[in-house]
Amino acid sequence: MNSGGSNSMLSSASASGNNSQAPGLKTYFKTQEGKYKLQYEKTHPMGLLHYAHGKTVTQVTLAHLKDKPVQTPTQASSSLGVSSGVRSAAARLLGGANGSKALGFVGGNGGGKPVSGTTTRIGSLGSSSSSNLIGNQNFDGKGSYLIFNVGDAIFISDLNSQDKDPIKSIQFSNSNPVCHSYEHDSKDGHDLLIGLNSGDVYSASLRQQLQDVGKKLLGAQHYNKDGFINNNRCTCIAWVPNGDGTFVVAHSDGNMYVYEKHRDGSGDTFFPVIKDQALFCVSHARYSKNPVARWHMCQGSINGLAFSPDGSYLAIVGRDGFLRVFDYKKELLHCGGKSYYGALLYCAWRKVLVFCHSMTSFLYIDGKYILTGGEDDLVQVWSMEDKKVVAWGEGHNSWVSGVAFDPYWQPPNSDDVTENVVYRFGSVGQDAQLLLWDLEMDELVVPVRRAPGGSPTFSAGSQSAHWDNACPANTLTLRPAPSMRDVPKLSPLVAHRVHTEPLSGLNFTQDSILTVSREGNIKIWMRPSSSDAQSTTSDSFASANSNERSSQSGKVSSSVHKQ
Repeated sequence: MNSGGSNSMLSSASASGNNSQAPGLKTYFKTQEGKYKLQYEKTHPMGLLHYAHGKTVTQVTLAHLKDKPVQTPTQASSSLGVSSGVRSAAARLLGGANGSKALGFVGGNGGGKPVSGTTTRIGSLGSSSSSNLIGNQNFDGKGSYLIFNVGDAIFISDLNSQDKDPIKSIQFSNSNPVCHSYEHDSKDGHDLLIGLNSGDVYSASLRQQLQDVGKKLLGAQHYNKDGFINNNRCTCIAWVPNGDGTFVVAHSDGNMYVYEKHRDGSGDTFFPVIKDQALFCVSHARYSKNPVARWHMCQGSINGLAFSPDGSYLAIVGRDGFLRVFDYKKELLHCGGKSYYGALLYCAWRKVLVFCHSMTSFLYIDGKYILTGGEDDLVQVWSMEDKKVVAWGEGHNSWVSGVAFDPYWQPPNSDDVTENVVYRFGSVGQDAQLLLWDLEMDELVVPVRRAPGGSPTFSAGSQSAHWDNACPANTLTLRPAPSMRDVPKLSPLVAHRVHTEPLSGLNFTQDSILTVSREGNIKIWMRPSSSDAQSTTSDSFASANSNERSSQSGKVSSSVHKQ
């Protein structure tokens, strides 16, 4: 999962200490395919939060552990036995339960027993040297998990358990974790990346963390220790698809570093001085150590990044309000464009989930469109083929902090996802709303008439307003913001207030939609069941007849569900 928007200074707000619904919030919302219901919530123990909690914004990473881990020398010395076997790709994505009973929260007994092993001190996380690691017997080496940061800790929750508290916490004493990423197809044990506010970066094995109930990060590799290479805040971190252990880390100074987890963690710090902050440039390390390269992407902070499904292209959004798309392998700027106003905070590629006939593997394909969201309260739909914005989404009342395509959704009565001409995507914002959108190809042909009062709201306190007049060096490749009257406007299918506090992200799974607030409260909204879909179809038919009669009387019905 990419991480973005964490650089914005948000006003502090107190988090709810329980999972009860606040007055005015509904536990469901409706779409044409049925009713989405709030199934359960995830949160964190309020008593364990550090005083610096309000200085970070919660991001969520979804991780699916396979049955049989690949053992490495580091992992084998302290790993417990795990169950083996073959599960289908659908089950790995969200099908079955996580196996055994959920673990007790960290510090509990949990039925664990001492296991022989040795670990070493990891950076300044605190001493984890011990001859006896407390093993967890309940963990069977498989399942779906939510990884999220709050304050000075990383929390891990069992996605398929309705327990609201996390099953594991990892505390950091040197700095707050602000971004993280998980690699589903890692060839060795290290599949989890964590970036800190201090610029430090760690790679570790998620499975190894779950096998122990302690609060220390175990068996981790430390990069950019104490910010030695770059002491600016990590803003986003991501594995390179098909990169064989390569990952990238973006910082708040506009630089991105490329690392290879198989190389030494400490490396060449003597990259050339950047003479022009407005120019894109790539520098390679002189020695075969980490980081192997530095990409200077933009002037100001990199707020979000995302790789295309095949890893060929890299999209970034920044404080200067530009989307930039790079040819990652050729290390060249491919295309890009400007927001309507202010900074861009998040970006996401379009992905389509395709199962093989054996149902034992899946492929992400396409990558035709990129979504962006930011301080102009708009959702942009960018076409890679046309190299321009092809639609605006208007509906949020504040900054858009998260966007994502829904790779699992199919239009009603559609059996072939490769033939779809309608795409579903979602967005969340600081207005605490979840918006769902349907992108129809026909809407991209003729611009839709501008709705009354449809211009974006301008946040007077924007820290990025002074970037609006900034002009990057490569104006031929980067497009200016188009006139809003020349771009089709999309209206949301659903606009639903899902939290009481501003939202920071969303995820789509096979069975649900996950929304997360900046305070670390996560809600799981289950997709409509087949019975709900049939009921909705009947209601829609009845409603259509009613609307037809109403239209004869001069009445017009709204197409947007306000929850």
